[in-house]
Amino acid sequence: MSGCECKPDRAQPSSKDRRRWRPESMFITKKHLPRRAFLRGMGVAMGLPLLESMIPAATALSQTAANPRIRLGFLYMPHGAHMINWTPATEGAGFELSRILAPLKPVQDQLVVVSGLSHKNAGATAGDSGGDHGRSPTVFLSGARPRRTEGEDVRAGITVDQIAAATLGQDTPLPSLELATEDMTGLIGACDVGFSCTYTNTNSWKTATTPLPMEINPRVVFNLLFGDGSNATERLNRMQRQRSILDAVTERVTKLEKKLGPSDRNRMNEYLDNIREIERRIQLAEKQHGSNLSVPATPVGVPDDHEEHSKLMMDLIALAFEAEITRVSTFMMAREVSYRTFPKIGVPEPFHSTSHHQDKPETLEKLTKINTYHVSLVNYLLEKLKSKSDGAGTLLDNSLILYGSCMSNPNVHNHGPLPIFT
Repeated sequence: MSGCECKPDRAQPSSKDRRRWRPESMFITKKHLPRRAFLRGMGVAMGLPLLESMIPAATALSQTAANPRIRLGFLYMPHGAHMINWTPATEGAGFELSRILAPLKPVQDQLVVVSGLSHKNAGATAGDSGGDHGRSPTVFLSGARPRRTEGEDVRAGITVDQIAAATLGQDTPLPSLELATEDMTGLIGACDVGFSCTYTNTNSWKTATTPLPMEINPRVVFNLLFGDGSNATERLNRMQRQRSILDAVTERVTKLEKKLGPSDRNRMNEYLDNIREIERRIQLAEKQHGSNLSVPATPVGVPDDHEEHSKLMMDLIALAFEAEITRVSTFMMAREVSYRTFPKIGVPEPFHSTSHHQDKPETLEKLTKINTYHVSLVNYLLEKLKSKSDGAGTLLDNSLILYGSCMSNPNVHNHGPLPIFT
């Protein structure tokens, strides 16, 4: 890793290279920046998006360190779905989107709905009733049945995100990123009988006995991605002055832009504008908690509005992918046994209660609304990734995003066929 104040390399292509040059597979740039370049300032280490200047002159993109790598995102939703309104009626290219999946129309050409999957280890065994909400998050990405315990001796299995992070995360600042919108604070939900709350609060396990905590606070995530200060005093001073972390790297940005071509300058400006806008929204959320803000070791800053909270977390995922701060992320959009309500979409009843619909048409309609709403939030992330260039394609082209639940019909707590798409 290096700062951008270093002198750029000047690649000297051979005459043989020049004869073989093809514009569709190689880039001609006068200067070469390292892919892992950072903008550094007081308490700030800011990764950069992929720029043309990171590709050596007359070199095929696939043969450089700047060649885009795959990103993996795993989005989890509890409480299953109304499968009749989830499952598409047709198959193959150009299939007809179901009612719940309709928000994905803008990315349908890159969408695969996977039907017929089940997770048997999420269900109860003979003499082991209940516990479906406790098992589901853990089984979703591991397939391993968790140990039934309410103590600290939790045990499950390594999850696929951590298997991927062991390879994809070897040369990124963060091997993986674990996010959520709910935890046990504020009585958002309960834990399942017979199972430790650890099982319902995360779906990422580094080892069979090492669950990874999920972060719900956008400010904490922002600081983690961009190194904003090392202590509460620095953060409080910055918040009181309403300053941006970008202020700490202004001089470095100016120097860097002098080395960039027009296309890269536009890309950099868009990237920095996006960071500043996300930071502004986080600051707005912090104001909601009062002007006499005391900043503890873990700062406050969770938006009151659930949709804004979810979108902020997705924006942070997109930023982390774009700057290759990490290539692997998990996001629990809600925790099992969530009691969150959705009055903005006409569902004032708690999510968990609504999922136990008892086959009542009016309750099934409300569950469908919740399912559709969550899919629309996923589409927000997918369109965000689609809007970001990455090498010869987009971030979405170079990403695999999986969304789904470990329950099918929540009224009976079965675990197949599961609602899954990628």
